Amino acid sequence: MTIKKRLVMILVIALCAGGLYGAGRLGMTVYREEAEEPADESLFGHRETLYLWYADESLTDYLNSIAVAYSEYQDEVRVVPVYTQGLEYLETINQASLQTEEGPDLYIVSNDSLEKAYLAGLASEVKLPEGALPMENMLPETAAFAVTYHGKQIGYPFYYETSCLLYNKTYLEEWAKAQIEAERDQAVAEETQTQADNGNVEEEIREAAVEEEISEEELAAKLEEAIPETIDGILSFADVYDAPEQVEAVFKWDVSDIFYNYFVVGKYIDVGGTNGDDEDSIHIYNENAIRALRVYQNLNQFFSIDPKEISYDGVLQDFLDGKIVYTVATTDALSKLEEAREKGDFVYEYGVTRVPDVSDELESSSLSVTQCVAVNGYSAKKEMANDFAVYLTMYDTDNLFARTGKLPVFGNGNGKTYEDPNAAAFLLEYENSVPMPKMIETSNFWVELEIAFAKIWEGADANYALKALSEQIMGQVLGEAYTEEYIDLPVPVEETAEEELEEEGEAE
Repeated sequence: MTIKKRLVMILVIALCAGGLYGAGRLGMTVYREEAEEPADESLFGHRETLYLWYADESLTDYLNSIAVAYSEYQDEVRVVPVYTQGLEYLETINQASLQTEEGPDLYIVSNDSLEKAYLAGLASEVKLPEGALPMENMLPETAAFAVTYHGKQIGYPFYYETSCLLYNKTYLEEWAKAQIEAERDQAVAEETQTQADNGNVEEEIREAAVEEEISEEELAAKLEEAIPETIDGILSFADVYDAPEQVEAVFKWDVSDIFYNYFVVGKYIDVGGTNGDDEDSIHIYNENAIRALRVYQNLNQFFSIDPKEISYDGVLQDFLDGKIVYTVATTDALSKLEEAREKGDFVYEYGVTRVPDVSDELESSSLSVTQCVAVNGYSAKKEMANDFAVYLTMYDTDNLFARTGKLPVFGNGNGKTYEDPNAAAFLLEYENSVPMPKMIETSNFWVELEIAFAKIWEGADANYALKALSEQIMGQVLGEAYTEEYIDLPVPVEETAEEELEEEGEAE
């Protein structure tokens, strides 16, 4: 641990112990739903109590049911889920751990907070029970990276959030049918012309073509052509798509939120290395990242989106209303779409696929956040807490999505797949995503990157914006001013030519 990190964590812990981060001071509320005690303690025996803290209220019913199921599986332990509401979640955990006897034995926390938790003594190293397969054999590598800190596993991955490309399948199937019919008409016309040239016109040719039904295989093959592999593929589709009247945009997404933009540079920006914990592995300013951001900037010419007027909820509602063909959405969209369908507010079919690559040369990679179960380093029942953490994250997780809308890391009993192909698409994206890094020194990186994206979208030079961002973050990590060597990367000739033509047109 660096001296700077020690000082940061000593300050945090001192403030917590002094009460500056107290529940009342922060406006935090703790809700405890106690399981009923047995009427006759001598009959049922004494049970050890584990306190599980969480901050997402949508988990309440699910966690309570798991707690009951675990008490039947392990009758010597009683689990009490505790809903904790407020902004300073870790600080409140720290205070409860130091000042009360009912602090959490384990808690749910996002992977980017694990370094802070570990350095404060709030997350201890965990190990799977003897005989269990190594985590990397059962889970996506991304999950293992998310819970690893300096070679130690300090949590169990539970569920995740990442982004994928969401598309209106109804619209694309209608397009595919129209394309197949147009191709058949063209083939008939060519055959008819050939017959006419030979002096032998047969009406049966046209009639047979009209009567032939489109097979599911033929439709599926044509539909694949409309599912873009690159951003250029979306632009090409937009050029030829005869949109229904209600469609307002072929592609629309929340350009104001870095979570939906990050895929553009995700493959080429490194903050913290594989596990997000390495101060010596920070590479923000590079040629490919600059090129990718230039592609992003050019999209403003095709899809005029005002960052000040856009929101994810608004975009998702437009998709529900049939106003958008493609958008970038997170895992929560699945439950929202199904809920809207049940209410009759969504009348379309939809599909999910991986986010498109930036271009044929530039790949993409989404950002991901993994919610983990950590065992409190201050707990006197670490072994029991560890066993329940394994049970919570690896058993019966098939019901997690149905009951909470959260996609489990350990899906379908083996962590590798889901029955729903749309959920499976999110898992595939998660496997190729970039986990949020854990380093305290770079905790503001996402806010600053979001600001840089906004400037670039509005026309700022991508090269200089990325250079300035890198210098700021490196300065924070090193504790002194840092200057990047300027990368002389000329604007592509085709872009320059387009700008010159536009200028000539304005001059005329």
